[in-house]
Amino acid sequence: MSMPANSAERAKAQSRVLIESLPYLRAYRGETIVIKYGGHAMTDEDLKLAFARNISLLKLVGIHPVVVHGGGPQINDMLGRLAIKSEFRQGHRVTDDATMDVVEMVLVGSVNKSVVNLINRTGARAVGLSGKDGLLLEAEKLSMTISRGQDVPPEIIDLGSVGKVSKVNARLLRSLIEDDFVPVIAPVGVDAAGRTYNINADSVAGAVAGALKARRLLMLTDVAGILDREGTLIEHANADDIFRMKNDGTLSGGMIPKVDCCLAALEAGVEKVTIVDGRVENCVLLELLTDQGIGTQLEK
Repeated sequence: MSMPANSAERAKAQSRVLIESLPYLRAYRGETIVIKYGGHAMTDEDLKLAFARNISLLKLVGIHPVVVHGGGPQINDMLGRLAIKSEFRQGHRVTDDATMDVVEMVLVGSVNKSVVNLINRTGARAVGLSGKDGLLLEAEKLSMTISRGQDVPPEIIDLGSVGKVSKVNARLLRSLIEDDFVPVIAPVGVDAAGRTYNINADSVAGAVAGALKARRLLMLTDVAGILDREGTLIEHANADDIFRMKNDGTLSGGMIPKVDCCLAALEAGVEKVTIVDGRVENCVLLELLTDQGIGTQLEK
């Protein structure tokens, strides 16, 4: 029995995609890829399932994904249920003790286990971690100041239990990777005194990628990538381009700290960093295993 014309064309297209992926599968086999998972990709049920399948497929073909996830919308929802008000300064959530309890409960106890469970159901073996597990993420308090003009002392902002990564236990992650697990990391750290810190997931992903000397870092976002002033996607950029775009206003808001994390990862030894549109189904596979890729690729 002959195959219908439309089915034959679809089969040809699928076979071309598989052939196209071959050199990338060969290049990335045995390599570590860090993926920052957040935004719409974490709330849409179809995208959540597609993401888990992407991660499982990478692991099953010999690539080593490491996932760092956010959870801002889920934290907001729980704080709202508990009638705890949130305040943001310079894009950071001011985190008092009550808020920190909720942040840790949601990120470590709910979101992390949900991501782990979904990846496990799709064929890989994932293990959930916070920065407290094996002192994975050692942290220190994040200091922040805002300039108030010439000859005026800067404003000092106390963000509470908001921290930054001071050290990553790469040995723990490598042990899990060697044992064929997918580490899934919640961005919660701890200092030498045992105090818990809420850490920006982008900065955790960058620090983890740098510590592991990952081949690639993918930052999933809710935009297509870095856009120019006309709204057109910028497919490639380097540190000089980023400096220029900061100065001319092309980059603004939350994209600035995101690209700063990307550049820090490149300086730490990551080969390529890509800001990827997480709203696109199978975005991880499209970026890693196809010729065109998606998003904005940053290089030193």
